[in-house]
Amino acid sequence: MTGLTAPLVATDAELIWQQCLFAFEEPKVIDVAAGCSGLTRTWLDETSWVDYVPRWLSGADLVFAELVAKLPWRQREVTMYDRRVAEPRLTAWWGSTCGAPEPLPVLEEARAALTRHYSRPFDSIGFNLYRNGRDSVAWHADRERYFHEDPVVAILSTGAPRALHVRPKPSQGKGGPSLTWHIGQGDLLVMGGACQHDFEHCVPKAAHVEGPRLSIMFRHNMADWQPPDSGTYNQA
Repeated sequence: MTGLTAPLVATDAELIWQQCLFAFEEPKVIDVAAGCSGLTRTWLDETSWVDYVPRWLSGADLVFAELVAKLPWRQREVTMYDRRVAEPRLTAWWGSTCGAPEPLPVLEEARAALTRHYSRPFDSIGFNLYRNGRDSVAWHADRERYFHEDPVVAILSTGAPRALHVRPKPSQGKGGPSLTWHIGQGDLLVMGGACQHDFEHCVPKAAHVEGPRLSIMFRHNMADWQPPDSGTYNQA
């Protein structure tokens, strides 16, 4: 047994985003390289920062609906307290070496815009689907820290907003409270500098949420690496 779920179908009632189809905007991203007045940078310390751009993606509801229906969602297993348990979210993965274009053209536009602005070759995309308030991810730093010094990780969030917390790693001995961003509906959040080395982040469980959230994570220099047990999008 691999612990993977079967691919989802578009009619899965738990994943329906309750929006009128006629209200969907055409998906489009702001080219941050050309100047983005809505970008705010928060310095976590002298070497780590978080950029935030509200509503960076227009037409986010349509992107959410199409990706939920199109991607080969899987549920990974993780080790917790010496046991293998189902991760409380669904995942999918795309890399530039998988033999297919991005699942949606706007994701290619987003990847190109981020590459220009941050001078990093973003070549892969991870998709995380939080179906309800019970889905979550615990405190962690992203795997890029093992491969790159000061990696940049860009998160494009669609669906209902959820809280994302960032705090210093306890092992760093810096202490201090966590900072929180409520991201969804096309918001962009980018973690850079030494953030993955010295800080960690989480999406906690929530008692009340407006609906599911889909996190689209752009990564650089990671096309040849795929998270284990993730559904890979390779449809031409």
